[in-house]
This record gives sequence, structure tokens and C-alpha cells, in this order.
Amino acid sequence: MPSFSLALVLLLSLSSSCSNQEERSLLQFLAGLSQNGGLAASWRNGTDCCRWEGITCNANREVTEVSLASIGLEGHVSPSIGSLKGMLRLNLSGNSLSGGLPLEVMFSNTMVSLDVSFNRLSGDLLELPSSTPGRPLQVLNISSNFFTGSFPSATWAVLDLSYNRFSGPIPPDLGNCFALRVLKAGYNKITGTLPDELFDATSLEYLSLSNNGLGGTLYAAHIYKLSNLVFLDLAMTGLGGKIPDSIELPTSLSKCTSLTTISLRRNNFQGELTKINFSTLSNLKILDLYGNNFTGTIPESIYSCSNLAVLRLSVNKFHGQLSKSSRNLQALLIGVNFKHEVMAQDETMDGFENLQVLGIHNCSLSGNLPIWLSKLTNLKMLLLANNRLTGPIPSWVNTLHSLFYIDISNNSLTGEIPAALMELPMMQSEKTQAYLDINYFEVPIYLSSAYQYRSINALPQVLNLSYNGLTGIIPLNIGQLGGTYFS
Repeated sequence: MPSFSLALVLLLSLSSSCSNQEERSLLQFLAGLSQNGGLAASWRNGTDCCRWEGITCNANREVTEVSLASIGLEGHVSPSIGSLKGMLRLNLSGNSLSGGLPLEVMFSNTMVSLDVSFNRLSGDLLELPSSTPGRPLQVLNISSNFFTGSFPSATWAVLDLSYNRFSGPIPPDLGNCFALRVLKAGYNKITGTLPDELFDATSLEYLSLSNNGLGGTLYAAHIYKLSNLVFLDLAMTGLGGKIPDSIELPTSLSKCTSLTTISLRRNNFQGELTKINFSTLSNLKILDLYGNNFTGTIPESIYSCSNLAVLRLSVNKFHGQLSKSSRNLQALLIGVNFKHEVMAQDETMDGFENLQVLGIHNCSLSGNLPIWLSKLTNLKMLLLANNRLTGPIPSWVNTLHSLFYIDISNNSLTGEIPAALMELPMMQSEKTQAYLDINYFEVPIYLSSAYQYRSINALPQVLNLSYNGLTGIIPLNIGQLGGTYFS
């Protein structure tokens, strides 16, 4: 009886720990690290590996997850980690791992999610032959590494290849990835045109190919097929083409009603936006068309996008004036347009009460500082530099209590600095609390040729009145600002 009890205890203890093979596989991975982030204290031979740091096991005591993100690992990724027969998820992101990504790891028989982003991995991304039976891997995040070679064509549900050195064209085979929902390949060296087949991946919800060397035309007949698309970022890709009459939302982008972000900045698109009907994009929050060759007026249908928070149309060839309101808009950047026109002076203009950032700079606009600006009571940044504005700085400026960044330099303003300007909260304290209600903008807000900002909470208080015709005495308390310019 005692011997039977002892055998039962031994049997139970053996069944409650991971197998020797899995322990060996993990220890081989540990041995390949030159810096183990303190894992050696937990990963000790002869102990239950299911209790080791970063290890998760299932009820059968099989290792199902290795999660070792951002713990200071250095060295290479051992192929042994791919031999864990129950492995589902591997997360080694945010370390300093180098070398290649073993084929055994990338094409494990069981792994569904692999994240090795933000490391120093390099080399070509190896692929199995097309005749190889399918693997269960659905999520592959290898962004922010140094991988090279051709753009991979294997199939996943989530594929993040951004911030690497991939080159060559986008393989047409990606169109066969009917389950592909997220494709991120920005900041690589991808060339060629967008293959027609890519738009057969109709499950795509997130498509980002920004900052590559693509060329050719983005056709409406292609984009409308992506009816599940939520995020579209083709910024700085080199794409071009004229928007034809047929690219109206009811027959093309109107099917992409889930879109929340459209970014086409720094490309070669041209044509008139008035040919696009934005009224069906009720979920649109960010529209960034900076740096193209769009012409005509800003379409009134944009104002029907009730959730639109950020609109950046800077550096195009628009003319005309804003004609309607957009009550949820927080950032409006439309500089380098409207060349040599007159600043809108309509005193009844309103409907931008939630606007926090307004940029109408580098337009050579004439006229006075309009009184409708006084209605923007939540305004925090006012950028009107490099125009031809005349007249005095109005006394109503003190009603804009949230302003902490004012640049009206290089205009033709005259008169004295009004005493009302000194009443602004930004002039009364060393550090303003009038920050943006949101901490981060998806679009860059360029403030100089050398820097760009997406978050402006850290910006100093600035009053730039340089290169005008102002006269009179400089107020004493103006010197406490973070940056004041009177040249």
C-alpha cells in the first residue's frame, strides 16, 4: 500500500510539470542569449517550466505561450523555440535580438501569433515552398527590424512588415489572402505599382503602404472593392493620377463606409475634390491630403462628416473659402493654398467652436485679422505666418483664453501691441495649462523645416510677431514667454 501511494504521488508530480523535451527547448533558447534579462534566475534546469517567467501552459502542461516583451534580451532566436508542440503565441518584441528569424519559428505547426517587432533582426524573410501545407500562423508582426529581401507573399490575417528594408514589388498573390485584415508595410523600399490582385483581399480593414517607392495610379474601381476598409494610409508612396468623374462615393468609396482615416499625403494626386461625395463617410475622423496637386474648392460634402476631427489639406492648389461649419473639427490645416486671395471677413461665420489648431499660413492672403477668429474660444494654436495681413492686432484677442502658440509673423500688421494681448493666460504664467484635449494627432503638425510634431503638449508658449510693421513700446511682462519674436 505505501509503495502504491508513493507511485501515485510520483505519477501526479510528473503529470503536473512540463515535459523534458519542452524544458530542453526553452533552455536552448536561453543558451542562445548573450543577455537574458534575468531569466536565468527563473529558468532553472529540473524545475517546472510552466512556472518560469513569461511561460504559459495549458491543462495538459504544454507550453502555449512565451511572452518576453521588453526585458532586455540580446542574442539570437534559437530554432528550438519552434519545436514546442503546443505553442500558440510568441512575443519577443521590444528587445535587442539580432540575426535571422528561424524558419522553424516562423512556420511552426501550431503557432498562431508571432511578434518580434522592435528588435535588430535582419536577413531575408524566408518562406516555405508554395506546395507546403498551410500553417496556422495568422498574426505576424516583424515591424521595426532590419529585414531585407523581397516582399513576402505568404498568407496571414494580420501582417505588419513596417519599418524594415523590404524591396521589390508587392506580390499579386496577396490578393489570395481572403482572411487578411491588416496589412502594414510602410517605411520600406517597396517599388512598382499596386497590383490589381491586391484589391481582391476584400477582408482588408487596415491598409498602410506609406513611405515607399510605389508609382502608378490608384483607381476607384479597385478601392471600392475594399468595403470593410477602416484605415487607408498611402502617404508618401509616389502614387498619382487624376480623380476621374466616376470616382464618386455612391459607386466607389461610398462602400467603404467604415473608413475612419484616409491619408494620401505627399503624393501626386490631382483633380477636384468636389467630384467626391464625402457625405456617406459618417465615421471619417481624419482626412490628410497634404502635399498633392488638388485644385478647385474644398467640397461642401466634407462638412457632412459629423465625426471629422482632423482635416489637413495643406500644400495643394485650392481656392475659395470655407463656407460651412464643422462642429467636431479639432485641427484644420489648410496652409499653402488660396494664393493671393483675401482672408474671409464674414462676421457671421461660425460653427468651428471646437477647433484647437488652425493653420492658414503661407498663402499670401490679404485683409485684416477677421473677427470670426474671436468665436474660436477653444483655439490653442493659431498659425497665420507668411501672409499679407494688414491692420492692427485686434483687442478681442484676449477672449481666446486657451491660446498658447501664436505665429502671425511675416505679415504687414501695424499699430501697437494691444494691452488686451497681455491679458491672455499665456502671458500671465510661466507655463500654460491650455493644452490640447487630446494628446496625440495622427497627422503631423509641421512647425519648422527641421521638426514635426504629432503631440503638442510639450510645446512652449510662443508669440511670434516678427517681420511686421508694429510700433510702440514692448510690454514688460512679455519676456516671460517660452519664445517671443519681434524681428
